Amino acid sequence: MTSSPYLVNIATIVGKAGTMRTLELDFDAPERIGEGLGYIEKGTPIELDVRLEVLHDGILATASLESRMSGECSRCLTPLDEPLRVDFAELFAYARDEALEYEVHDDTVDLEPPVRDAVVLALPFQPVCRPDCLGLDPETGEKLVEPLEEQAPAVDPRWAALAGFGASTEAAEEPATGSEEVAGPRETDVREGTRNHDYKGESGQR
Repeated sequence: MTSSPYLVNIATIVGKAGTMRTLELDFDAPERIGEGLGYIEKGTPIELDVRLEVLHDGILATASLESRMSGECSRCLTPLDEPLRVDFAELFAYARDEALEYEVHDDTVDLEPPVRDAVVLALPFQPVCRPDCLGLDPETGEKLVEPLEEQAPAVDPRWAALAGFGASTEAAEEPATGSEEVAGPRETDVREGTRNHDYKGESGQR
Protein backbone atom coordinates (compact mmCIF):
# COMPACT_ATOMS: atom_id res chain seq x y z
CA MET A 1 0.00 0.00 0.00
CA THR A 2 1.44 3.40 -1.06
CA SER A 3 1.71 5.97 1.70
CA SER A 4 -0.17 9.23 1.21
CA PRO A 5 2.09 12.24 0.50
CA TYR A 6 -0.08 14.23 2.91
CA LEU A 7 0.90 12.15 5.95
CA VAL A 8 3.45 13.75 8.30
CA ASN A 9 5.12 11.85 11.13
CA ILE A 10 5.27 13.90 14.33
CA ALA A 11 6.55 11.26 16.76
CA THR A 12 9.56 13.40 17.71
CA ILE A 13 7.49 16.38 18.83
CA VAL A 14 4.26 14.90 20.21
CA GLY A 15 3.60 16.07 23.78
CA LYS A 16 6.40 18.66 23.73
CA ALA A 17 4.46 21.88 24.11
CA GLY A 18 6.20 24.89 22.61
CA THR A 19 8.12 22.81 20.07
CA MET A 20 8.00 23.90 16.43
CA ARG A 21 8.86 22.09 13.24
CA THR A 22 8.87 23.26 9.62
CA LEU A 23 8.95 21.15 6.48
CA GLU A 24 8.49 21.40 2.72
CA LEU A 25 6.45 18.82 0.85
CA ASP A 26 6.66 18.53 -2.95
CA PHE A 27 4.50 15.95 -4.69
CA ASP A 28 2.01 15.44 -7.51
CA ALA A 29 -1.66 15.56 -6.59
CA PRO A 30 -2.71 11.91 -6.15
CA GLU A 31 -6.33 12.79 -6.93
CA ARG A 32 -8.22 15.67 -8.47
CA ILE A 33 -9.20 18.40 -6.00
CA GLY A 34 -12.43 20.23 -6.77
CA GLU A 35 -15.52 19.22 -8.70
CA GLY A 36 -16.52 22.51 -10.31
CA LEU A 37 -15.28 24.43 -13.37
CA GLY A 38 -11.99 25.11 -11.58
CA TYR A 39 -9.88 22.39 -9.94
CA ILE A 40 -6.40 20.98 -9.34
CA GLU A 41 -6.01 18.17 -11.83
CA LYS A 42 -4.65 14.79 -10.79
CA GLY A 43 -0.88 14.74 -11.27
CA THR A 44 -0.46 18.52 -10.93
CA PRO A 45 2.65 19.46 -8.88
CA ILE A 46 1.90 20.72 -5.37
CA GLU A 47 4.30 22.61 -3.12
CA LEU A 48 3.31 22.63 0.53
CA ASP A 49 5.20 24.65 3.15
CA VAL A 50 4.12 23.55 6.62
CA ARG A 51 4.82 24.80 10.12
CA LEU A 52 3.83 22.53 13.02
CA GLU A 53 3.46 24.00 16.51
CA VAL A 54 2.94 21.75 19.52
CA LEU A 55 0.20 22.96 21.84
CA HIS A 56 -1.16 21.41 25.02
CA ASP A 57 -4.25 20.09 23.25
CA GLY A 58 -2.81 19.18 19.88
CA ILE A 59 -0.70 20.19 16.87
CA LEU A 60 -1.37 23.46 15.06
CA ALA A 61 -0.57 23.15 11.36
CA THR A 62 -0.08 26.39 9.42
CA ALA A 63 0.49 25.80 5.73
CA SER A 64 0.88 27.54 2.38
CA LEU A 65 0.08 25.62 -0.80
CA GLU A 66 1.14 26.53 -4.33
CA SER A 67 -0.13 24.71 -7.40
CA ARG A 68 -2.03 25.38 -10.63
CA MET A 69 -5.75 25.56 -11.27
CA SER A 70 -7.12 23.84 -14.36
CA GLY A 71 -10.63 24.11 -15.77
CA GLU A 72 -12.57 26.22 -18.24
CA CYS A 73 -13.98 29.72 -18.40
CA SER A 74 -17.58 29.82 -17.20
CA ARG A 75 -18.48 32.33 -19.96
CA CYS A 76 -16.67 31.17 -23.11
CA LEU A 77 -15.42 27.69 -22.08
CA THR A 78 -11.79 28.59 -22.87
CA PRO A 79 -9.37 26.15 -21.11
CA LEU A 80 -7.76 27.60 -17.98
CA ASP A 81 -4.31 27.06 -16.48
CA GLU A 82 -3.62 29.57 -13.73
CA PRO A 83 -1.40 29.70 -10.63
CA LEU A 84 -3.11 28.95 -7.33
CA ARG A 85 -2.00 29.82 -3.81
CA VAL A 86 -3.88 28.80 -0.68
CA ASP A 87 -3.08 29.46 2.99
CA PHE A 88 -4.72 27.70 5.92
CA ALA A 89 -4.29 26.83 9.58
CA GLU A 90 -5.88 23.87 11.37
CA LEU A 91 -5.57 22.30 14.80
CA PHE A 92 -5.02 18.53 14.97
CA ALA A 93 -6.24 17.58 18.41
CA TYR A 94 -4.88 14.68 20.39
CA ALA A 95 -7.26 11.71 20.20
CA ARG A 96 -10.20 11.99 22.57
CA ASP A 97 -13.38 10.11 23.26
CA GLU A 98 -15.45 12.39 21.00
CA ALA A 99 -14.75 12.37 17.28
CA LEU A 100 -13.12 15.49 15.91
CA GLU A 101 -12.65 16.60 12.33
CA TYR A 102 -8.85 16.70 12.53
CA GLU A 103 -6.97 14.49 14.97
CA VAL A 104 -3.51 13.10 15.62
CA HIS A 105 -3.47 9.37 14.83
CA ASP A 106 -0.53 7.07 15.53
CA ASP A 107 1.83 10.02 15.87
CA THR A 108 0.90 11.33 12.42
CA VAL A 109 -1.21 14.12 10.99
CA ASP A 110 -2.99 13.79 7.67
CA LEU A 111 -2.90 17.10 5.83
CA GLU A 112 -5.14 15.94 2.97
CA PRO A 113 -8.53 16.87 4.55
CA PRO A 114 -7.56 20.47 5.44
CA VAL A 115 -5.76 20.89 2.10
CA ARG A 116 -8.81 19.70 0.20
CA ASP A 117 -11.18 21.90 2.23
CA ALA A 118 -8.99 24.99 1.83
CA VAL A 119 -8.50 24.48 -1.92
CA VAL A 120 -12.21 23.93 -2.59
CA LEU A 121 -13.05 27.14 -0.72
CA ALA A 122 -10.37 29.08 -2.61
CA LEU A 123 -11.34 27.90 -6.09
CA PRO A 124 -13.66 30.35 -7.91
CA PHE A 125 -17.21 29.11 -8.35
CA GLN A 126 -17.41 30.66 -11.84
CA PRO A 127 -13.84 31.08 -13.13
CA VAL A 128 -13.27 33.37 -16.13
CA CYS A 129 -10.43 33.65 -18.63
CA ARG A 130 -10.42 37.42 -18.05
CA PRO A 131 -12.69 39.79 -16.10
CA ASP A 132 -14.17 41.38 -19.25
CA CYS A 133 -14.85 38.11 -21.08
CA LEU A 134 -17.99 38.55 -23.23
CA GLY A 135 -18.85 34.87 -23.47
CA LEU A 136 -20.21 33.11 -26.55
CA ASP A 137 -22.36 34.42 -29.38
CA PRO A 138 -25.84 32.90 -28.83
CA GLU A 139 -26.29 32.38 -32.58
CA THR A 140 -22.90 31.17 -33.80
CA GLY A 141 -21.46 29.73 -30.59
CA GLU A 142 -18.19 31.54 -31.28
CA LYS A 143 -16.32 33.57 -28.67
CA LEU A 144 -17.44 37.20 -28.71
CA VAL A 145 -14.81 39.87 -29.36
CA GLU A 146 -17.17 42.86 -29.07
CA PRO A 147 -20.48 43.49 -27.28
CA LEU A 148 -23.61 42.32 -29.09
CA GLU A 149 -25.11 45.84 -29.18
CA GLU A 150 -22.13 47.07 -31.23
CA GLN A 151 -22.58 44.43 -33.91
CA ALA A 152 -24.69 44.97 -37.02
CA PRO A 153 -27.98 43.06 -36.69
CA ALA A 154 -28.07 39.88 -38.73
CA VAL A 155 -30.60 39.78 -41.59
CA ASP A 156 -32.76 36.69 -41.86
CA PRO A 157 -32.05 35.28 -45.35
CA ARG A 158 -35.77 34.57 -45.74
CA TRP A 159 -36.43 38.32 -45.60
CA ALA A 160 -33.41 39.50 -47.57
CA ALA A 161 -35.23 39.49 -50.96
CA LEU A 162 -38.20 41.37 -49.50
CA ALA A 163 -35.89 43.97 -48.00
CA GLY A 164 -34.31 44.52 -51.42
CA PHE A 165 -37.74 44.87 -53.04
CA GLY A 166 -38.74 47.53 -50.52
CA ALA A 167 -35.58 49.51 -51.17
CA SER A 168 -36.13 49.46 -54.96
CA THR A 169 -39.77 50.57 -54.54
CA GLU A 170 -38.76 53.55 -52.42
CA ALA A 171 -36.17 54.54 -55.00
CA ALA A 172 -38.76 54.43 -57.81
CA GLU A 173 -41.18 56.66 -55.89
CA GLU A 174 -38.65 59.43 -55.29
CA PRO A 175 -38.82 62.37 -57.82
CA ALA A 176 -35.92 62.61 -60.23
CA THR A 177 -33.44 65.24 -59.24
CA GLY A 178 -32.14 67.82 -61.71
CA SER A 179 -35.19 67.71 -64.06
CA GLU A 180 -36.26 70.99 -65.62
CA GLU A 181 -39.68 72.45 -64.94
CA VAL A 182 -42.09 72.83 -67.89
CA ALA A 183 -41.84 76.36 -69.15
CA GLY A 184 -45.09 78.34 -69.34
CA PRO A 185 -46.05 80.69 -72.17
CA ARG A 186 -43.80 83.65 -72.51
CA GLU A 187 -45.53 86.87 -71.58
CA THR A 188 -43.32 88.73 -73.98
CA ASP A 189 -44.77 86.73 -76.90
CA VAL A 190 -48.31 87.65 -75.88
CA ARG A 191 -47.42 91.28 -75.52
CA GLU A 192 -45.64 91.31 -78.84
CA GLY A 193 -48.65 89.72 -80.58
CA THR A 194 -50.98 92.32 -79.11
CA ARG A 195 -48.67 95.10 -80.10
CA ASN A 196 -48.51 93.87 -83.71
CA HIS A 197 -52.31 93.56 -83.87
CA ASP A 198 -52.79 97.11 -82.63
CA TYR A 199 -50.29 98.40 -85.15
CA LYS A 200 -52.10 96.75 -88.04
CA GLY A 201 -55.41 98.21 -86.89
CA GLU A 202 -54.01 101.69 -86.83
CA SER A 203 -52.57 101.28 -90.30
CA GLY A 204 -55.95 100.22 -91.70
CA GLN A 205 -57.66 103.26 -90.32
CA ARG A 206 -55.23 105.49 -92.03
